Amino acid sequence: MRIAVLTGGGDCPGLNGAIKWVTKTALDPLLAKKRSVTFDVIGIRDGWKGLVEVDPGCPESLTRHTMKLDEEIVRTWDRYGGTNLGTSRTNPFNSKNDASQKVMDNIDRLGINVIVAIGGEDTLGVASKLHRLGIKTIGIPKTIDGDLAGTDYSLGFDSAVNIIMEEIDRLRTTAGSHNRIFVVETMGRHAGWLALHGGECSGAYIILIPEHRFDMERVCDLLEERRGREIQYSIIVVSEGATMTVNKEFCKDNKVDEFGHRSLGGIAAYIAKEIEGKTGLETRHVTLSHLQRGGSPSARDRLMARWFGIAAVDMIVNEDFGRMVSYRHGEITSVPMKDVTDHLNLIDVDKYYDTERYNGKRSIL
Repeated sequence: MRIAVLTGGGDCPGLNGAIKWVTKTALDPLLAKKRSVTFDVIGIRDGWKGLVEVDPGCPESLTRHTMKLDEEIVRTWDRYGGTNLGTSRTNPFNSKNDASQKVMDNIDRLGINVIVAIGGEDTLGVASKLHRLGIKTIGIPKTIDGDLAGTDYSLGFDSAVNIIMEEIDRLRTTAGSHNRIFVVETMGRHAGWLALHGGECSGAYIILIPEHRFDMERVCDLLEERRGREIQYSIIVVSEGATMTVNKEFCKDNKVDEFGHRSLGGIAAYIAKEIEGKTGLETRHVTLSHLQRGGSPSARDRLMARWFGIAAVDMIVNEDFGRMVSYRHGEITSVPMKDVTDHLNLIDVDKYYDTERYNGKRSIL
């Protein structure tokens, strides 16, 4: 039985680990003796783009778009960030250039029996549609935004939060030296989990999230309340998707990707300019952008990548297709992929967010 593994969407730490453990578990000689099926594993380069562009009859194309995986090749992959298979935001079901039939034909010609797709709502949305068309698919959750429904954890989140915390720790020293306010922009289109957890871990004074529109006047009032205290600087963390009561999303440009997403960015610069203009307080802004995706995976992401990869092969053996590996209430389980892509995991503002302080709640129970 041939397993094809691919990674789609934004890269992040933990992807290589998941690929490694799918491969090692599928090819494990001790487990092979207990199964009624044997496996071989290939990697698809550049996500769904690889299955769109590959020509199975051309050796050169096969080399460019696929990679045969074995235990020796993937032995050290879990130590590194990014994805050694490459990734893309290609959507085979794009209404402007539908390539879904081509993908299905290539899956058949490559002799692929099941696809393990590692990604977020867009990547897994494609996997879910293919499953409805008769392709056997398994999903592994990945998104640093933490907004994927059906699971309490997605690969990349913990590593990204650690990076946010470390960068803010560095900013704090220069902010204190110059008595400045720093506005730090994190990723988070629809969900503010990165900003909230990163801000809470680093002791940010104000945290702004997409789930609750903020008032610029209230932000300035909070900073004025702090003026003259022993603390002469403040850190503000804002999600790229946060919005004000009178503004829409801040976008870098008018470009739209194949899943209909615009490129967000610029809200930190706007807030910094407004604060300085309204209060006179010296303010700088920093956009962490792709720094949040880089570096080696944290201990948690390495462990979750292992668990998710092993579980994906268990699901293949058990023929649990059309489902995504899930981590719920401390246990590894699975959920239907169609349920995962219907809605997002957003912050429960009433439970986790203080709308008066613009910060995490100080009441947990």
